[in-house]
Amino acid sequence: MTAEPMTSPEHECAEHWPRPPQDGWTVDDLLTLPGLPPHTELIDGGLFFVSPRRHFHSVAIDLLVAGLRSTVPPELRVNREMTVIIDRRNGPEPDVSVVPKAALKSRSQTSFEASDVLLAIEVVSPESEARDRNAKPPKYAAAGIENFWLVDMEGKDEHLVVRVYERDPLTKTYSCTGTYRDRLKVAVPYPIDIDLTAIDEM
Repeated sequence: MTAEPMTSPEHECAEHWPRPPQDGWTVDDLLTLPGLPPHTELIDGGLFFVSPRRHFHSVAIDLLVAGLRSTVPPELRVNREMTVIIDRRNGPEPDVSVVPKAALKSRSQTSFEASDVLLAIEVVSPESEARDRNAKPPKYAAAGIENFWLVDMEGKDEHLVVRVYERDPLTKTYSCTGTYRDRLKVAVPYPIDIDLTAIDEM
């Protein structure tokens, strides 16, 4: 009797991981590769998988989505965790985005064009901190996304802080227009007023 060759679990897993093409992945790959984990991002042709997130990350998104939707005009929509197609090699997934209602073509779509995004929000996670702070904001700005928020947890009391950025049309880079810890009140991309301390009750 001949025994079947044994395959180690590591070998089995390695066979299932997609092998990157020589020039890196593209947005087409991101949107069509079978078996990718949820919320996979494409940055400069590389695929990034999401690690387990902190409780803060989840409730911060919930708070911001609820606050944004409470005053959103009827011609706009607030979405969470949707891919934004910047170019052939970049398809990041902001935690929250605001787009025109017309950008929603169907309930089954999974992405938006960067040209449709009015506001992109990133909630910093330990595993994605470098991407959230350094890699994504310049790409969002270069792609023409006018408004960007960076959300973080600070201090011994782990309070929420939101840094609001607007795009300079000349430099095509973001400038910080305000830092908010208790109440976030801004006029763009539409009038928004969010009690940030409400996160303590979530």
